[in-house]
Amino acid sequence: MPPSNTNNTLTWVPSGDARERSAMGRFFGFASGRSPSAPAADAPWADWHAWSVAHREAFWGALWDFTGVRSEELPGGGAWDATLVGRDRMAPPDPLLGPSWFMGARLNFAENLLRGPADALAIIARDERGRRRQLTYGELTDAVAACAAAMRALGLRPGDRVAGLLPNIPEAVIGMLAAASIGCVWTSCSPDFGVNGVLDRFGQVAPRLLICVDGYQYADKAVDSLSRVRDIVDALPAVERVVVVPFLHEAPNLHGIRGAVAWHAFTASGYGRPLRCERLPFDHPLYVMYSSGTTGLPKCMVHGAGGTLLQHLKEHQLHLDLRPGERLFYFTTCGWMMWNWLVSALASQATIVLYDGAPMPSGRESVLWEIAADERVSVFGTSARYLAMSEKSGLAPARTLALGALRAILSTGSPLAAHSYDYVARDVKPGVMLASISGGTDLISCFALGNPLLPVRRGELQSYGLGMAVEVWNADGERVVGEPGELVCTAPFPSMPVAFFNDPDGARYRDAYFTHFPGVWRHGDWAEETPHGGLVIHGRSDATLNPGGVRIGTAEIYRQVELVPEVLESVVIGQDIPDGTGGTDVRIVLFVRLRPGEEFNEALADHLRRAIRVNASPHHVPRVILPVADIPRTLSGKISEIAVRDIVAGREVTNAEALANPGALELFRGLPALRVTP
Repeated sequence: MPPSNTNNTLTWVPSGDARERSAMGRFFGFASGRSPSAPAADAPWADWHAWSVAHREAFWGALWDFTGVRSEELPGGGAWDATLVGRDRMAPPDPLLGPSWFMGARLNFAENLLRGPADALAIIARDERGRRRQLTYGELTDAVAACAAAMRALGLRPGDRVAGLLPNIPEAVIGMLAAASIGCVWTSCSPDFGVNGVLDRFGQVAPRLLICVDGYQYADKAVDSLSRVRDIVDALPAVERVVVVPFLHEAPNLHGIRGAVAWHAFTASGYGRPLRCERLPFDHPLYVMYSSGTTGLPKCMVHGAGGTLLQHLKEHQLHLDLRPGERLFYFTTCGWMMWNWLVSALASQATIVLYDGAPMPSGRESVLWEIAADERVSVFGTSARYLAMSEKSGLAPARTLALGALRAILSTGSPLAAHSYDYVARDVKPGVMLASISGGTDLISCFALGNPLLPVRRGELQSYGLGMAVEVWNADGERVVGEPGELVCTAPFPSMPVAFFNDPDGARYRDAYFTHFPGVWRHGDWAEETPHGGLVIHGRSDATLNPGGVRIGTAEIYRQVELVPEVLESVVIGQDIPDGTGGTDVRIVLFVRLRPGEEFNEALADHLRRAIRVNASPHHVPRVILPVADIPRTLSGKISEIAVRDIVAGREVTNAEALANPGALELFRGLPALRVTP
């Protein structure tokens, strides 16, 4: 029986020669010829995935060679001594005993990202104000070399932290690559973070250098950043230099900011110097990434250079079939892991297309689709919410724009509704491959994603990633197919965090993933494997609903609400209520934000209930439906169900700074319709 959100319709089918034409097909031939354990090159996909998990040393080693990772040759020959040490110790009692990949290997992340031809286009940058910039690989390398020279002059060394409070602009890429070339650790937030939100993150990692902008523009509003930067720097004693990129003004006023210098003045002395890249161990720290932080201080996840590089090479070249010279766009900020994922496409000699600003500024709602057309984007990445909002706004790029170069659309951030597959096929580009991808900051990559050798089924993610031992388990720790459960990973993979910051004994790391099912990574997604190997995400495990003891995912409700034209967006929570026997039950509460000009009434509420009852189940029907003027979202744009649930329950949200619009929480506080009497 197929999952409830899909009719099993095929929306895209690979060409008959996909094996021969795709990098994944070529990799299967490559691996089959070098590994006795590997299947035949033309073996079914399922056989290849099973091999990549069971023989992960052979798989990841073959991937290294196939993608041409640049590294130091060891004295005895080869690039590493041992592919994997501790293959069965996914959750070690001590981080020093944990699974260790590519022992003895030495490489540099920036060196691997800057290997494109000097005259090939590396970056195209657009912004809300209509400005456009571009850099070739040669120009990018020169800029990175100049920035790195200035960092070295400041005394930065491997392991030092460099922080970016930046929009999605070329200087963010340059700063990150310069830091990586030295072996410094890069960490970033978007400039719309509040002071406390920045300090909750950067304050934990003590950066020596801060790169920021004087301001930014979003939704036609120019926002000054320097007043916040002053407060942030005053609270970060480790910061020795603040480099300010002019964004709103050519010569911003840096008065009162300790150690401040303009970007051009900082980098000027380094131009003309060659780029020097320090080759460091495979697990040398590259990034500090942060959890959303809505339930306390964000977790500081340290990701290694080698694991990040190898995982992204796999996903870009094999699963996305990204080719040199193709153009990859992803709508993201520097505070979301998709920015890190996007930038890594440089290692595949692609052109990355950056955009800074609102996705739908007033009067220019189709700006992202216009960029896809203008820049001849091959792969367009966005969020499920953006696709839903495009449909709600009546955007039909297929009828207004030339999208001839576009061959794939990626969606992540939240579960992609089945009707969005219909919208893309009908109104964006018929015949385009729509790949819903799912993973997270915790692994800086994907557990499930697109696949050039498999069809796309409406409402489903195509396949698990090669080398990823992903399953869905029930409460007893048994794998289940065709019913929802916990998404888990049962074997180590290279892009696991190498550590949590300020977690010397690994206790926080283990508690984050390995206590629910001892020794197995529990990701926190409520998901369902389909009989033919696809995956459906029903929502976050900590936001699942349990009315009458029946556990359901919030995505199943959102899928129906999104189809109602009067509703712009919604948030659904479970509220604890007395069950009449001295215990508690859960009632489902749905909040809806309506389109301008629409009015909430009982007829609309009844329509919503009927749609949910018929297309989901009676268990999914909300007991209460209420209108709201705004819905709280995290700084990466995800609706925060947990924050709403806590406010409704009378609990304070401990880190409202993690929200883009924390004022929206007050709309949910003390609502008479939600009063609970014992």
